[in-house]
Amino acid sequence: MSRTKVAVIGSGNIGTDLLIKVLRLSRHLEPAAMVGIDPDSDGLARAARLGVPVTSDGVRGLIAMPDFADIEIIFDATSAAAHRANAAALAPHGKRLIDLTPAAIGPFVVPAVDLEQHLNASNLNMVTCGGQATIPIVAAISRVTEVPYAEIVAAIASKSAGPGTRANIDEFTETTGAALRVVGGARRGRAIIVLNPAEPPLIMRDTVLALINDPENTAAQSIRDSIARMVDSVAAYVPGYRLKQDVQITPVPPGTPVHTLTAEPVTHQVSVFLEVEGAAHYLPAYAGNLDIMTSAAVRVAEQIATARELTR
Repeated sequence: MSRTKVAVIGSGNIGTDLLIKVLRLSRHLEPAAMVGIDPDSDGLARAARLGVPVTSDGVRGLIAMPDFADIEIIFDATSAAAHRANAAALAPHGKRLIDLTPAAIGPFVVPAVDLEQHLNASNLNMVTCGGQATIPIVAAISRVTEVPYAEIVAAIASKSAGPGTRANIDEFTETTGAALRVVGGARRGRAIIVLNPAEPPLIMRDTVLALINDPENTAAQSIRDSIARMVDSVAAYVPGYRLKQDVQITPVPPGTPVHTLTAEPVTHQVSVFLEVEGAAHYLPAYAGNLDIMTSAAVRVAEQIATARELTR
């Protein structure tokens, strides 16, 4: 079976972990290039040792590579600003882009929720690490009952937040909040990220708070069952993804000033506590925030490659 050739732009932690995942785990993808801008980066050196062609001339160097025409899918693990430039440079070449930055040029994609409807998109946006962890939970609640408001808090180890993450804090909150609405189904959404400096570093923790209107509390078990199914769906491609404790559904006391969050009536708050442990392919196990992004991106590329094989 021929494999779909892919390239990775970005030789930092995320790009290197992504490359190693493709090499170790994928039956449908073949790494054909690793692209960076620092000739001394560990990612480029490691890729070269693994037999993957490399360039330190960025996208210009990628386009100039002899086998560029054969590459069908390109992962971008750089930054939001860099992806905008990369996407413009690659647009004339007809490649499929999987964007691991919060640039949000293409449709938001969360594999467990909406991948099937975006398989033919030219530029698929993987939202953010917090989005990949929490949007499935909001979507699981939304398929049972309406969600007037959802708020997520993503707490990650400070050591796992590289320059790209730190430079994109505003984009993180804006992109994740938008995706909570577009993909998760909440009518209003807000995202918060916390960089935890604790030593030893803590693994990624995510909190989802959703306000619902269920006066008779008849949807509680259906919500719990829907969330359990969704957790299993995400864990199928992110093995370290799990509930930290039981789902909590508590009444919102009359008179609580939720009008600042939503103008709609709400009766209950659904609280979901998650943790994401990384697979430690290249990154430390505490870096679940990075692992969930690379794992989700590989799942998307695998599905695109599989769909293409079926049409060949």
